[in-house]
Amino acid sequence: MKNNVPDILLIYTGGTIGMVKDYKTNALKAFNFERIKEKIPELNLLDCNIETVSFSNPIDSSDMCPEYWIKIAEIIEERYKEIDGFVVLTGTDTMSYTASVMSFMLENLSKPVIFTGSQLPIGDLRTDAKENLITAIQVAATQENGVGKIREVGLYFEYKLYRANRTSKVSAEQFEAFESPNYPHLGISGVHLIFNDQWINKADNGKNLVVRKKFDSNVVILKMFPGISQEIVEYILNFPELDGVVLETYGAGNAPTAAWFINSLKAVLERNIPVINVTQCIGGSVLMGHYESSIQLKQIGIINGKDITTESALAKIKYLLGIDTLYKDFKIEFENSMRGEMS
Repeated sequence: MKNNVPDILLIYTGGTIGMVKDYKTNALKAFNFERIKEKIPELNLLDCNIETVSFSNPIDSSDMCPEYWIKIAEIIEERYKEIDGFVVLTGTDTMSYTASVMSFMLENLSKPVIFTGSQLPIGDLRTDAKENLITAIQVAATQENGVGKIREVGLYFEYKLYRANRTSKVSAEQFEAFESPNYPHLGISGVHLIFNDQWINKADNGKNLVVRKKFDSNVVILKMFPGISQEIVEYILNFPELDGVVLETYGAGNAPTAAWFINSLKAVLERNIPVINVTQCIGGSVLMGHYESSIQLKQIGIINGKDITTESALAKIKYLLGIDTLYKDFKIEFENSMRGEMS
């Protein structure tokens, strides 16, 4: 802390927000984030010190993977003691996946880590990048009693602050690209930046930050659709190295009742492979046993994902497998909220 002014680290990984248009070719290209204040001089008005660090080769969000998750987490780990808040800029397409993963990687987090990006490049005339970036930095720099107001992984986009592991991208074209259907906003930006204190994580256990860097990559998302064939399901579930399944079911957790389908899932469970039931609906919760079409899933031991998002379910199963959670403990561990990711 310098003169009681918060120190904020801006981490640019890639994505639309860091692009400018070459008006000679009309092509988008990444610009030097060390010169961010030249593009957004309003940053000089913020009451905080801003440092920047960029990936040497910025990546498209479609190329995001565990290698880059670890890289982001290590940057935070390296600067954690001296920096008061972090703003992470990524492409929007996989932002909910990355931000959800980060919430599990950063164990005992007690400082703000705010993800943001934009739908239009920072150099575009109608860009949403400036407001998203400025307010994300303000959120990360907001303090109460000498500590960050936010002490968790958040996602700020188009005037709303969300708990990151509760979000999904819902639009490829609208500025309101993200939503948190099953958890209220942590804050909203209007004339004033207003925080919803009752929904913000207030835990501060005084423990040191632990960065979990091990993930299991042999996990699959299996989405139900009418007419899905036995051959396809069995081919996927019989993959020899399979370690976990996120099963995207209908409505409140309903799935086909055909004997072949239930037997395929039972065979997976008999190999001590956890299967998580999540709804493919944008909002709502899995209620296994509420309808006849989910009773058998409950009876054979499928794990109830409740109101967790698919993005967060994938992050959580990879995390739990990565820390070598025993199969006999997996159901209890998954069905209990660890980072505020489920109700």
